[in-house]
Amino acid sequence: MQYAERAIVGMVKAYAARHGLEVEIGLDGWLITIGKGTARHYIYGYDFGLNNSVAHRIANDKSATASVLAGAGVACVPHALFMNHNLFKVVVREANWPRLLDLLAAHPNGLVVKPNEGTCGNLVFKVGDAIELEQAAMAIFAAGQNVAAAPYLTIERELRVVLLDGRPLAVYDKKRPQICGDGVRTAMTLLVEALPPERLGATLAQLRSSSVRLDEVLPEGETLRLDWRHNLDLGAVPELVGDGPLREESVAIAARAAAAVGLVFGAVDVVWSGAVPQVLEINSGVMVESLSKYYPELAQRIYVEALDFIRQRITPGATEVRR
Repeated sequence: MQYAERAIVGMVKAYAARHGLEVEIGLDGWLITIGKGTARHYIYGYDFGLNNSVAHRIANDKSATASVLAGAGVACVPHALFMNHNLFKVVVREANWPRLLDLLAAHPNGLVVKPNEGTCGNLVFKVGDAIELEQAAMAIFAAGQNVAAAPYLTIERELRVVLLDGRPLAVYDKKRPQICGDGVRTAMTLLVEALPPERLGATLAQLRSSSVRLDEVLPEGETLRLDWRHNLDLGAVPELVGDGPLREESVAIAARAAAAVGLVFGAVDVVWSGAVPQVLEINSGVMVESLSKYYPELAQRIYVEALDFIRQRITPGATEVRR
């Protein structure tokens, strides 16, 4: 997708037209300038520029986020940092491999190994032995990234809470893709029919290490999860969470996490692995590309609220518009 085709570009343009603001699109849509007269505000990627630089850096750094939240007493999934060898000139020199093996030994259910800074599930691996760990770490280091390693959890629910100034704008569950058996067709047949060609190869690679026999008939009513990850870019589907304890507790811990890092506008991923929620990650940029396909009005409302904040800065005294 070209950057200029993103939902955010159209939404910002429409908002600016309604409120008499000027818009300039740069970097093929990745950089958006919105302003009035000499006042200018920049939206870079999915970052609306409402967070200060330190909050932005902490939120985008998985190990730093975990460290800050742990210090603030907010339940979170721990992420250990392993620096890329090329960056050792700015850190204390310490070998990664012994520490990685010690961490793996301490978590017999395995680890999740990922870039310390990154989104969309790219280069995220579930590892259960030393060989898989080595392969995952080498792939991330080869991409010029630092590694963050966390204990693998059997996550029952992963909710995203979008917050602006401590207020929840959206709370939705990220439902992993799955197929359901009919007692007639094989798992492979159902898989081919359910997935677009561009996602089939990656899904087969994810299922390769599982015990699933794709050439066998999937029993009627039996479901098969196609990915252990909950990323919307990898096929998960957003589902709004209604009022109740699940929403209330998820919003409460997300708000505490945002306050701990100083986040004004962003998204907090809250995971449930048992009865107690934990913060998995924080995102200082808010992407609604997938959400807009299922809940276009909600996606637009999220950006309108953020743009109202921006308009207050550009044109002091402007009346906020709540939609």
